[in-house]
Amino acid sequence: MPASRATYTFLGPEGTFTEAALMQVPDAAGAVRIPSSNVNTALDKVRDGSADAAMVPIENSVEGGVTATLDAIATGQELRIIREALVPISFVLVARPGVDITQIRRISTHGHAWAQCRLWVDANIPGAEYIPASSTAAGALGLLEDDTHYDAAICAPIVAAEQPGLHVLAENIGDNPGAVTRFVLVSRPGVLPARTGADKTTVVVPLPEDRPGALMEILDQFATRGVNLSRIESRPTGQYLGHYFFSIDADGHVADARVADALAGLHRISPATRFLGSYGRADAQSPVVAPHTSDEAFRAAHAWVDEILAAETLGSGMAANASPTA
Repeated sequence: MPASRATYTFLGPEGTFTEAALMQVPDAAGAVRIPSSNVNTALDKVRDGSADAAMVPIENSVEGGVTATLDAIATGQELRIIREALVPISFVLVARPGVDITQIRRISTHGHAWAQCRLWVDANIPGAEYIPASSTAAGALGLLEDDTHYDAAICAPIVAAEQPGLHVLAENIGDNPGAVTRFVLVSRPGVLPARTGADKTTVVVPLPEDRPGALMEILDQFATRGVNLSRIESRPTGQYLGHYFFSIDADGHVADARVADALAGLHRISPATRFLGSYGRADAQSPVVAPHTSDEAFRAAHAWVDEILAAETLGSGMAANASPTA
């Protein structure tokens, strides 16, 4: 009996950068791929079992964290990040055939794409109004509808290439030609990805109380154990003004002694800390680990303490059993 195909969802429609990230997953080409209109919908499909995993954007080299993903994954039924993917980002400006760039007054695209093209737009189409879209592809495909209320869209080159009803007015309009977006594949909790030696661990840490030194106490759990942080962002919990959680990426795997010890320290400080996963880095860069924070150093240190306790326990037992002297 043939094995069933995996089912993946992604921030759609087809042709988005998110789908390009999904296609980096080895079995994605033969899997069932379901577009989702937004990040929350994609993650809900994983939570209710409609999909095995969801590919969603989490960080951009220009704009930083994707807040919709950071917030959605930090609350609700727990999920796990099992993989990451990096996609170089380039943008084109598209419109219906016959539309000239001088006629453009309103442009639709995703918020992160708009942020990465603002300088180009200001220089070439000054005064253009931004119309938000759920994705870059959705904004572009909206131009093909009869009731479109904007004149142009910013999208990925592949969308324009696959849609004959779209005309490319300008290419490579991103303000930063080296822009990269990081995506994560999210599933329900299950088998932890194996340690590769070039890993990343993501956690969400609610600030236990707003007081001087509270953040420093959290950071110290990593610093004193030699764990580098590649990303840390604060997000409001929504409970009340001034109440935040921290979304953190740390270099290493929870199976690494230094990382495990840091997470244990975090849990002591903030018991509501949420583990979101340990997974291989897309760039395969291994962290620099100081000798005193290696697994061997942690094992030797624990063994030393165990020897002390064993000797003291033995000594106490011998003293208790000794006959009193006259």
